[in-house]
Amino acid sequence: MELGFETIGNATLICHDNGPVLVTDPWTHGAAYFGSWTLSHDIPEEQRDNIQRCQYAWLSHGHPDHLSPESLEKLRELTILVPNHFGGRIRDDLREQGFNVHVLVDRVWTQLSPRIRVMCIPDMNQDAVLLVDVGGRLLVNLNDAGDRGWGRFVRGMVRRYDQSYLLALSGYGDADMINYFTEDGQRIAPYAAAKTPVGRTIARQAEFYGARYFVPFSSMHKYQRADSIWASEYTTTLEDYSRGFESPTCSLMPAFVQVDFAQDDVRLIRPTERALTPVDPKEFGDDWGEMLEADESRMLRQYFGAIEHLGSVLDFLRFRVGGQDHVIEFHRRRFRRGITFEAPRNSLMTAVRYSVFDDLLIGNFMKTTLHGDFGEGRLYPDFSPYVAKYADNGKARTRNELRTYFSEYRRRDPVGFLRGQVEAHCVRPLQTQSAELLRSFLPSDSQAFRTAKEAFWKVRRVLL
Repeated sequence: MELGFETIGNATLICHDNGPVLVTDPWTHGAAYFGSWTLSHDIPEEQRDNIQRCQYAWLSHGHPDHLSPESLEKLRELTILVPNHFGGRIRDDLREQGFNVHVLVDRVWTQLSPRIRVMCIPDMNQDAVLLVDVGGRLLVNLNDAGDRGWGRFVRGMVRRYDQSYLLALSGYGDADMINYFTEDGQRIAPYAAAKTPVGRTIARQAEFYGARYFVPFSSMHKYQRADSIWASEYTTTLEDYSRGFESPTCSLMPAFVQVDFAQDDVRLIRPTERALTPVDPKEFGDDWGEMLEADESRMLRQYFGAIEHLGSVLDFLRFRVGGQDHVIEFHRRRFRRGITFEAPRNSLMTAVRYSVFDDLLIGNFMKTTLHGDFGEGRLYPDFSPYVAKYADNGKARTRNELRTYFSEYRRRDPVGFLRGQVEAHCVRPLQTQSAELLRSFLPSDSQAFRTAKEAFWKVRRVLL
């Protein structure tokens, strides 16, 4: 391809300028999340070859469906581009493994070829956005990132281009911990069970950013472990993205596509969908009957005990492994607020040893029970961000380290930081509560429900 781009895999974008130049988040080999996830479709040989011939690979964040160690091993000749995340974990880990790593300067264009340049926008949540200018057309690669204060900046960039393409995580919402249980052991139906038409959501998102085209992205996975395959009911198929999509300003493109700017041509890529049978967790080293050793129990306590914020919001954490409970006590109050995680020994201790607890949450085989009042956010905002984002990836565990962490992001973009705080602590909770309230009165496929959601997006755009 002389000039253009193609999308394949889970969140893989390949940009061309007289040949392949840049690939993003190349997950091409192996599984993710302790074997729980696999790619939904095979990657054709043509795209595999194009990925191999790229000069640069950009990694958005540390989740294994974006930063796949097995896939990166086959790309050691490439220059690895990474966001300027506070803590520099991805940079440091990859350099220790011998990769050639280049940290992109925040919000500054970096020229990769005569007609391709990139701009990276990292955020406080250890996610990042990549803007790619390909011959005067703008690709907005949001991958998994939600607006953490940079939304207005991105919208401003989109307005400068006649043609813009938005690539973003979309779907019913299984790409997070949804394996919740009541205290008497009954699974709680996830938000994804509502099956709100995906097309409506992505149409509003594209209009919010002002993009001309939307490409479904960062959502192409299947569950394969026997203990997580239950979540397959909530994954999003290729056909689901068009359900409810209506927009006067944006068009929906296929998830797997080649766009040739030089020839003004769009071609559908038709990869083979993977047919799966459940895989025994023991194939990935997990035996649910194994119990923790005494030193492993101590390691568990040290890991969570070092994250000071947990002690200010929880009374206890309980880990049930092999039928045996390991309790980390923070307080002994009358009205107890805590979390029980039931997980197999191997993946739990691997997550603790390598500080990748989010991988265990997203795998959706670990069972989670909340005790006390957690509200609609469940593990947000007091557990998941502080453990997985700030502590594991940002290396900020103590209160002083967190102050430094937040101060750095505030220094980089004071106005955006404030908007991000409003979005996280006011807008998102209001959106969740309002949606649940509306669903209790109105069917999610009704015109009234749709009108209310559209009004919310308009208000959000004005505020943020």
